[in-house]
Amino acid sequence: MESVLLAEGKTKIIWSTEDPSQVIIESKDDITAGNGSKHDIAIGKAASSNRTTSNVFKALEACGVRTAFLKEIDEIRFLAKKCEMILSEIVVRREAHGSYLKRHPEFSKGHVFSQLVVEYFLKTSEKRWNGGDIPEDDPLMIFDESFEHASLYIPSKPIRQQEPFLIIEDFPLKGSPEIIKQIAEIARKVFLILEKFWQLAGKRLVDFKLEFGIDPEGKLVLADVIDSDSWRIIDNGNYFDKQLYRDGTSLAVVMEKYQLVAKLTDNFVLPQQQIILWKASEKDDLSSFDGAMGDLLYLRKEEVYSLHKQPTQAIQKLTKLLQEVPDSVVIVYCGRSNGAGPILSAHCTVPVITVPAGWEKLPEDVWSSLRTPSGVPVVTILDPKNAVLAALQILATRNPLIYAKLRQDQEKRFCNIFTF
Repeated sequence: MESVLLAEGKTKIIWSTEDPSQVIIESKDDITAGNGSKHDIAIGKAASSNRTTSNVFKALEACGVRTAFLKEIDEIRFLAKKCEMILSEIVVRREAHGSYLKRHPEFSKGHVFSQLVVEYFLKTSEKRWNGGDIPEDDPLMIFDESFEHASLYIPSKPIRQQEPFLIIEDFPLKGSPEIIKQIAEIARKVFLILEKFWQLAGKRLVDFKLEFGIDPEGKLVLADVIDSDSWRIIDNGNYFDKQLYRDGTSLAVVMEKYQLVAKLTDNFVLPQQQIILWKASEKDDLSSFDGAMGDLLYLRKEEVYSLHKQPTQAIQKLTKLLQEVPDSVVIVYCGRSNGAGPILSAHCTVPVITVPAGWEKLPEDVWSSLRTPSGVPVVTILDPKNAVLAALQILATRNPLIYAKLRQDQEKRFCNIFTF
């Protein structure tokens, strides 16, 4: 069966397949800016975009994000689920750049948001929506509290100096506020995952745009593409993405950056890590630690050795565990003299956290891990949940999945502050 052209945009083509629930997405060498007012052919862009998108979607799937991506086909095409696309673009921002500064001139370029900013834009074309004229395509869309109406604003003008040019009731996902909220949560999670991946690559992800769809099974999925046209990345104070093209940089330099981005995303792979929960006796109950780990329980590795009764075997076992998975944190749960944590800390180079068992009844036990000799940097935490959290924060410095999980919970407590 020959593929049939289903749709063609400025930078990609959608083809049918023998399976009606799947499509082929083909990247093009076209690069555009200003809603198509600036247009060039950049040889090699299609391959870079396809490689970047494929790498990013694979990484997100590994982190538990449901996407439309299925597999790469060749250098410029990948196979995806056929989705009913939601006519909205979701933009997530860590810093103030681009059109955000036009809408909010009170912010300086690069202002950092403690809590991610999420914006919705209605996808339109030819300055039309539902048969009527509108002043600009892809207007900013702000919902009322009940999600009954959406106000549309010109995205290139200060928001405080304009009234909505149109209030609509027929916006995408009308009647499904829970899905609108779910999209925002997924978008934040995706940003945090990619934020950490780019931090590990020595760059800063400052904003991006996403699109979502409903797959053939009726599930909400991240769809379309994520490539260097989709985000802004900062490298040593300079843009590392499509913004270079917008700013007039030569095509040769722009393509050099696109190709380097594709190469860097090859490394978007989750690390192998573990949390070693060490106890001195089979009788010690680790359920409070397990509960704190939640859906990250797969990181857990339990060991039982008394450092007083089996010191040689215990050190040998620790050495073997760290040889197998060097990126580890050790949590030790022992009572009485509480010396296991300090001893293990003195015999390895990974962080060791000790939680004194029974310290409420015998508080003097904590001194065994508080007053330690030089070269024994053990950390003492009384609450098992906080000990797990501390271990996860250590691993999160190198793990985008754990980072996103912790940061997403934290940001619910944060607020953005503007200072004059």
